[in-house]
Amino acid sequence: MSNIIEIRDLSKCYHLHGGGKESYTALRDVVSSKAKKIFSFSGWRPQTHKNEVDFWALKNVSFDVQQGDRIGIIGRNGAGKSTLLKVISRIVEPTSGSIKIKGRVASLLEVGTGFHPELTGRENIFLNGAILGMKRDEIKRHFDAIVDFADIETFLDTPVKRYSSGMYVRLAFAVAAHLEPEILIVDEVLAVGDAQFQKKCLGKMEDISKSHGRTVLFVSHNMGLISQLCKKAVVLNKGSVSFTGDTVPAIEFYLDQQQQQVSYVASDENKDYVILSCEAVNESGASSTHFLLSEKVRLKFVIRKNIANPNVRFSCTIQSRTGDYLSTFIEEMGNHFNADTEEKSFMVEFPSRLLAPNNYCFRLVVFIGNGKVIDMAEMICPITIVDEGSDMSLFEGSHYGYFIPHQTFTETKR
Repeated sequence: MSNIIEIRDLSKCYHLHGGGKESYTALRDVVSSKAKKIFSFSGWRPQTHKNEVDFWALKNVSFDVQQGDRIGIIGRNGAGKSTLLKVISRIVEPTSGSIKIKGRVASLLEVGTGFHPELTGRENIFLNGAILGMKRDEIKRHFDAIVDFADIETFLDTPVKRYSSGMYVRLAFAVAAHLEPEILIVDEVLAVGDAQFQKKCLGKMEDISKSHGRTVLFVSHNMGLISQLCKKAVVLNKGSVSFTGDTVPAIEFYLDQQQQQVSYVASDENKDYVILSCEAVNESGASSTHFLLSEKVRLKFVIRKNIANPNVRFSCTIQSRTGDYLSTFIEEMGNHFNADTEEKSFMVEFPSRLLAPNNYCFRLVVFIGNGKVIDMAEMICPITIVDEGSDMSLFEGSHYGYFIPHQTFTETKR
């Protein structure tokens, strides 16, 4: 097959001020700064920044994508995944390098991308089709299939600004998948939808790739979804390609990289609430990646509050080595923060003999009660539960699950 995307030495540089560590700015600081400019009697001068630094979101990225490929883009937060997809989608101009694309590109990079909030769902379908260069008759031919897939017929003539995030994603994906683009780009937004819709979308992406020979670029932190959909993968690390190849070796390479990173540190601190750091610690309080079956596992993390919200909540999910979600608990967070509190440290403790001997990692999410995600850290703090000689050691090397049930075993009458 011929290449439908060719990327050569692609780089993207952003200019950051203050060394990338700007302090939190209050509204009064902004007003004060603007007032000083208004009442300044000096002539206009170009603004200069003494502490300006260059941040390379992408650096010398090169790889090819063949027609009909389903490619997973893997990497931790800040690796450059979203920037790469924005460059491919022609939303962002690269600083250097070249990219050649053959065919139309439909991008689903975030909830509501390409939608006009004041227009109805019906009007946005035709708007997106026009943006993709389709004629009105072509859009009409796919209209019923789009509405049926998105399951929003009742709200079709409602302005999309009144849609929930889930409705937004259902319609956006339906439009992107049905209007016959040669290249479909999906960046993590399926996490907003429910499990049934995710399954439906994965089936659709697989179908348009196999049956129609279209190309799919898919970003997700869920390695289970990546391995299910994609045949090949590209691993990004700090803006550079560290691995390209088949999906399974790529996932193993990525997870081995993660295993070397004991703790998590935030890459972006300018959010209402931000998970600043996280680490797995033993009963002595020391960072660790290995825990005995008889040991408790403690997850210690720090959250900063920049803008208060009484409805903020927190969830912690145990993940398998391939990214599957195994178990989740949710905690109300609003009461933990006072009006003048900026940072607080928390700890989650898992009892001994809860996790079976295996490899695990964690997913932390800070969100508002309506489901809107404020900050998320996924596939972090990898740990290994080690069997020190229990009955399970008789089956060493076998996969016997993730959790140890606390059941009762009794003899009954026949």
